[in-house]
Amino acid sequence: MTPPPRPAKLGFVEQVALLALMISMVALSIDVMLPALSEISRDLQAGDANERQYIVAVLFLGMAIGQLLYGPISDSTGRKPAIYFGFLLFLIGCLISIAAPNFEVMLVGRFFQGLGVAGPRIVTLALIRDQYEGREMARFVSLVMTVFILVPILAPALGQAILFVANWHAIFVVLFALGLAVLIWFAFRQEETLPPSRRSALSTSRILIAVKEVFRTRAAFGFTMVGGFIFSAFLGYLTLSQQIFQEQYGVGDMFAVYFGSLAMAIGTASFVNARLVMRFGMRKLCYYALVVLTAVSMLFWLYTLSEQGQPPLWALMCFFLIAFFCVGMLFGNFNAMAMEPLGHIAGVAAAVIGSITTFVSMAIGTLIAQLYNGTVLPLVGSFAVLGALSLAAMIWTVRTSPGTPGS
Repeated sequence: MTPPPRPAKLGFVEQVALLALMISMVALSIDVMLPALSEISRDLQAGDANERQYIVAVLFLGMAIGQLLYGPISDSTGRKPAIYFGFLLFLIGCLISIAAPNFEVMLVGRFFQGLGVAGPRIVTLALIRDQYEGREMARFVSLVMTVFILVPILAPALGQAILFVANWHAIFVVLFALGLAVLIWFAFRQEETLPPSRRSALSTSRILIAVKEVFRTRAAFGFTMVGGFIFSAFLGYLTLSQQIFQEQYGVGDMFAVYFGSLAMAIGTASFVNARLVMRFGMRKLCYYALVVLTAVSMLFWLYTLSEQGQPPLWALMCFFLIAFFCVGMLFGNFNAMAMEPLGHIAGVAAAVIGSITTFVSMAIGTLIAQLYNGTVLPLVGSFAVLGALSLAAMIWTVRTSPGTPGS
């Protein structure tokens, strides 16, 4: 009997689309439910208004812990089994959230979603590193981010549309269905990129060795911290966006439009970065993006202070558009530069770098969100302060690391 023909090898465009969707499960898990945060917190009897922020924060906690596990697992078993396990935990988390009778159980479900989605999120980067390096890796990551950015553009609108016809439980049903669909696509189309000859035995000592190497390799550590600082400010925005737009500025159902238009700034920047990075290099692009982000944030904070923390919505949108364009230029590049000197331990290095970045951003981003007092002063100030810290960290990294990658 003749065996059925194997599917054709995954092409470049299809791989970009598939890996972008896998990475985007993190953004989808956050952004699709932003319009429902007030409804969820009300139905499940959360405490004060700022407690709804934990629905976002606890997902990042699960993701930070999960990232430490999936890298070593993927180095030992291959990339695909680790991703399968992550998707399984994510789907279980969705089911827990669907059936949640109170706010505490909802947070447990969200934790499992974060613990699970860390698998496709972090192992996908190692999968990319298996096939690309240097500027080619940065280009591929930027293209993935360009497709990925469609998710935060469309996800809040999807969440809002679901709420028009059903309650918030249906949002988690949709998440479950999409996660299952992406898992099936990946299982049938993506080939394994880590052959048995390159796999390593699973051991906790490899994690500790990788942690030490990340901290001792100035380029890896410095660019990891820069990424953590920048994402902290952005996480603060993600957590606060519903309160700022729907409650402080009263945009109502137009929230998805404002959120999506700002997401387009990041997507545009990722596309521009993919075009420019091969010509100018990651380091130069990141430096100028940080300079602009820090200067604009400081100036707008002073303006916001003069407006008692309530700048006109049009002015706030202009600031966010500039800030997020700069952030979009930074995301893919700092990941690539941090990973560049650690190709020999790509899986576990991606896990450690991702975990450190997420822990830093979760801690600082949650603090920023908890400082919300009905004005945007804490959020705008965080972009200024963390932009300056990131710029200082990058200068320190480049000056003290001969042959720094990304030039």
